[in-house]
Amino acid sequence: MSCPVKYTDPQDGEVFDQESGMLYSEYLMLDKILKAQRMVSEEKNRPVHDEHLFIITHQAYELWFKQIIFELDSVRDLFSVMLEETQTLEILKRLNRIVLILKVLVDQVMILETMTPLDFMEFRGYLRPASGFQSLQFRLIENKLGVKQELRVKYNQRYTVVFGSDNEAMKLIENSEKEPSLCDIVEKWLEKTPGLESNGFDFWGKYQRAVEGLLNEQHTSALRETTTNRRNNSLSDWENQKKVYESIFNSKVHDALVSRGERRFSHKAFQGAIMVTLYRDEPRFSQPHQILTLLTDIDSLITKWRYNHVLMVQRMIGSFQLGTGGSSGYQYLRSTLSDRYKVFVDLFNLSTFLIPRSSIPPLTQDMKHHLCLNWNTQSHTNGETTTE
Repeated sequence: MSCPVKYTDPQDGEVFDQESGMLYSEYLMLDKILKAQRMVSEEKNRPVHDEHLFIITHQAYELWFKQIIFELDSVRDLFSVMLEETQTLEILKRLNRIVLILKVLVDQVMILETMTPLDFMEFRGYLRPASGFQSLQFRLIENKLGVKQELRVKYNQRYTVVFGSDNEAMKLIENSEKEPSLCDIVEKWLEKTPGLESNGFDFWGKYQRAVEGLLNEQHTSALRETTTNRRNNSLSDWENQKKVYESIFNSKVHDALVSRGERRFSHKAFQGAIMVTLYRDEPRFSQPHQILTLLTDIDSLITKWRYNHVLMVQRMIGSFQLGTGGSSGYQYLRSTLSDRYKVFVDLFNLSTFLIPRSSIPPLTQDMKHHLCLNWNTQSHTNGETTTE
């Protein structure tokens, strides 16, 4: 049985009994957190006021990174088991939480920018060889999302350069590269999209015929142009459209784009993503479409964070100074803004393959019935769908 203790309210001096247990500061371990700001400039007897802001800002980043990893791991676990409606809602909630955290991180750069380049110069020399490259948690976030090692900019491909002396960090990184990433898991999930079966609803076959019809209309319209220039321009547009669609209808072309890193999903997963996007107004596809939207938001916000960081670095040290960790600084960071760092680049490009609502193949009554079943609890035999 706990013993009551006397507690004096600092606000009004009132004394009352309190059950023994953890206080606010004890629960949050504030004694450790609030004493974790080591100002090197102060130790050098040349205190720089803005070093404190620099430390606090980056510590806040790392705390939010930890929460993102916590949410990412839980989402991957939920995706890895059979999805039910309640689990889909939980995935949506946690992905949305990651999106909101990333929005905070994007805006947080503005606080750091209240520090002037001259103020930063006062203590920048004390940082060497410390660098943002050494943020283990950010590397884990990239790996857990699905940034491919072979697509990284050369400087950052070898983790041993940055973390080589930290065996625990290297082990965490190696594990994060071996485990299925969120991109891998979402790919497998999209491959199971109901309606892709060629012996069932055959969405892909219907979609391809719809596109061919639209291309034929475009070609006929181009030939009807009354002037040579307009006819040639219209025919050129038609040829380009044909090539764009050929890249998704020809699996070999798609696979070649995947091998070059220009696409990430398998051919079947890409089909599933297009189907979910086209039929997003159907109740069964509403939540999957929201998931794809949030995944795109995550990629977009990380790119915005990188971009804000690039601009801040250019503002603080210019375009040609080396980074404290030995990279080319601004030049290297700018190179990370390319699509090679977008994990869900396929989702960004889905709008290329949208067709008018009037051309979307209508769902059959049988297909609408099948959509009422759980996503991962379907088996298909002879074109019929039954629950397992």
